[in-house]
Amino acid sequence: MFSSRTDWSLTPNRLSEQLRARRERGLPILDLTESNPTRCGFSFDAEEILGALRDPRSLTYEPDPRGLRVAREAVARYYAERGVEVDTERIFLTASTSEAYSYLFRLLANPGDRVLIPRPSYPLFDFLARLDHLDLAPYPLGYDCGWRIDRDGLEAALRACSSGPARAGTNVRAILVVHPNNPTGSFVRQNDLEFLIGCCRTRRAALIADEVFADYAFAPGAAERLGESRGERVVSFAATTGVLTFTLSGLSKISALPQMKLAWIVVNGPADDVRIALERLEVIADTYLSVSAPLANALPRLLEVRRTLQPQILERVGRNLKGLDRQLSKSSALSRLETQGGWYAILELPDVHDAGDAWRSDEDWALELLREDGVLVHPGHFYDFPSEGHLVVSLLPAPEIFEGGMQKIVARLS
Repeated sequence: MFSSRTDWSLTPNRLSEQLRARRERGLPILDLTESNPTRCGFSFDAEEILGALRDPRSLTYEPDPRGLRVAREAVARYYAERGVEVDTERIFLTASTSEAYSYLFRLLANPGDRVLIPRPSYPLFDFLARLDHLDLAPYPLGYDCGWRIDRDGLEAALRACSSGPARAGTNVRAILVVHPNNPTGSFVRQNDLEFLIGCCRTRRAALIADEVFADYAFAPGAAERLGESRGERVVSFAATTGVLTFTLSGLSKISALPQMKLAWIVVNGPADDVRIALERLEVIADTYLSVSAPLANALPRLLEVRRTLQPQILERVGRNLKGLDRQLSKSSALSRLETQGGWYAILELPDVHDAGDAWRSDEDWALELLREDGVLVHPGHFYDFPSEGHLVVSLLPAPEIFEGGMQKIVARLS
């Protein structure tokens, strides 16, 4: 009766079970996975946000597949402030970046075709690809005093996707990048972008760039300064013209308003490819018309909210990152990996065995921290880390929660 697309295993994992049991017992939890900014104590201008939804124009229904022009013009101004000129006719509004991905997967790929995604990365991609009958193939991000695209690994992934000499690589429809990556916080460099463009051109594949965290860049660290030979950070993929490129972003991170379901796609690239993409995207978008008029009319004001929210978030993230480093300086066993932006930090675990000489996995550590110390963290395999030895923590929680949790982590793991 039911589609195989939704035949997921719904058995809770061990960490979810332990979290549920702890909550049922009323035990305290220091949640270092919290990434919802509306629950992290930031100051939101309620009058401005709610007032933006009371626009009289929203009483009239004027459907536009791309989204209302007033909203697309606001998106174009956002990119102009970042030094990128974007044509409003190449912008499509969507209800979320998840919906944007679905539009693009349907635009670009047939059932069974492949999309390359970075590893580590956000687990959402597996669900989106399965719902659209696509196959995902990972390409690695390597770590050497900082994260970057492993070019040899990407080329190997492309070769592995080939289905024979006559059709080598033709079923790879897109290469996906997250800029900066979630959870590694690594930005794509200009010379890596040139490499990606070359890969896409060779295989007639598109480039999909997720920039939801792009406004949350840290000042260059020592490791990053040493690696400047890798090239400058890409300002935005919305300026890419060498290959068909789709750039995604939205209010969820830019203005810290995940409840205001509004995102967008910017289309760029060679003229002929862009023309066809725009024509077909218009049909897809017109089929759903998912963005409501109140949100579209509110977008110009809701984008302005970022000017008061982003400084708060950057201050919080920077403060927690410094506090994390102070805590880690007390431990010789625990360290963190270099990050350049975003809302997360990755802890590198010691290679430790228990009293019975059994090896400890990331999930074992996460379970013990929750059970014994009431600290919730994510094991690395939630983000498809290729090897054990990592925990992922959010930098958004209130400083007292973050510091208290990290003190317990350092004490436990040291």
